[in-house]
Amino acid sequence: MTDRIDFAALPDDFAWGVATSAYQIEGAVTEDGRAPSIWDTFAHTPGRTDNGDTGDRACEHYHRWREDIGLMRQLGVGAYRFSVAWPRVVPEGDGRVNAAGLSFYDRLVDGLLEAGIAPSVTLYHWDLPQALQDRGGWPVRETAERLAQYASVVAGKLGDRVRHWATLNEPLCSAWIGHLEGRMAPGLTDLTAAVHASYHLLLGHGLAVQAIRAQAPDAEVGIVNNLSTVEPATGSAADAAAARRMDGHTNRWWLDPVHGRGFPADMREVYGVELPERAGDAGVLAQPLDWLGLNYYFPAVVAADPSGPPPFARPVRRLHVPRTGMDWEIDANGIETLLLRLTREYGARRLYVTENGSAYPDVVRPEGTVADPERTAYLHQHVAACARAARRGAPLAGYFAWSLMDNFEWAYGYDKRFGLFHVDYATQARTLKDSGRHYAELIRGHPRRSTPRAA
Repeated sequence: MTDRIDFAALPDDFAWGVATSAYQIEGAVTEDGRAPSIWDTFAHTPGRTDNGDTGDRACEHYHRWREDIGLMRQLGVGAYRFSVAWPRVVPEGDGRVNAAGLSFYDRLVDGLLEAGIAPSVTLYHWDLPQALQDRGGWPVRETAERLAQYASVVAGKLGDRVRHWATLNEPLCSAWIGHLEGRMAPGLTDLTAAVHASYHLLLGHGLAVQAIRAQAPDAEVGIVNNLSTVEPATGSAADAAAARRMDGHTNRWWLDPVHGRGFPADMREVYGVELPERAGDAGVLAQPLDWLGLNYYFPAVVAADPSGPPPFARPVRRLHVPRTGMDWEIDANGIETLLLRLTREYGARRLYVTENGSAYPDVVRPEGTVADPERTAYLHQHVAACARAARRGAPLAGYFAWSLMDNFEWAYGYDKRFGLFHVDYATQARTLKDSGRHYAELIRGHPRRSTPRAA
């Protein structure tokens, strides 16, 4: 590897972790009282996912979680970021709590702690109970209120042992890709619904922060956003304006309100949709945060597209640029740029890279190994960029590789593999990839002398 990693720039209690999400790995979608989510409905709708794949079985983590903790120990990680399935804990979205579902996460947390791994809980990673979608979903205010009730239930059960909490994962995907582009659940293409969903997602975040802290006063609470650096495709004024709009759509719309700046005025004009605001909401959205989570995968290069949907900017595919198996451009410098932006522009007190990874078409060789040099290089380059950001003043407290293992990759089904462990979906065998071995070496190379901050 050509990039040297400046381990000395990282704090002694730096959290080296891995990340997953419930619907992508758990399976057992009809067991122990779990009800359908919008992703069960979406995945079972013909034409919505590649190959008609669903999360029905996924990685069987619901039954193999002890084995999967063993995988984490094999890597030597000190923290594990996972999500709780709302329809497993509160099947109808509100009201009755499913004790069996909640007990699963209770056992998982205890197992992690026994293994010396700090649990990091994400409350909402896109699997809204279908019962709430049937009542309007995220475009209606009730869903934000129900998120807070659900947060109270989970924090009340796990808050005595879990310190690190995220309210939402990538609300951009829930709102824009799920309600405007239709490529994710619930599969709508309605601008008004998308804008209202975006508002209620962030309102729900604020209400959930309050609910978590009421149940677990020592909790450290944050939110996870997927952000991108944005560049204009050319030097034209039109493309520069398009890049500004895309930055608003991808970054500022999600960052400004939770930092007390309100929703960006320029983007309100772009969308042309009245927000469902009520008196007092702005303060709820801007609850003080203990940390910010950055999910980073690729940069955005855009050109003006006046005839397209908001934000009237289209991605441009640059030639002769390395790309992942998702056809995403690779630019490790982007993660450094974004960490410094969150530090300087938004005054972040503590930052975590909560997801970062790459997909490639991996194959288990006859001798039982998986050579994935592209992913290994991607991982190394991005960790090196994180360390550079820390050296330049970003308060970076941890890095969570996406993902622990191959899993159901949403609308892409099972063909896209992001894992540090390969999963044979027919047998459920897990095989450590070379990238996983390299990550374990990086973790051993950092002279950590205290408990990860995420503990």
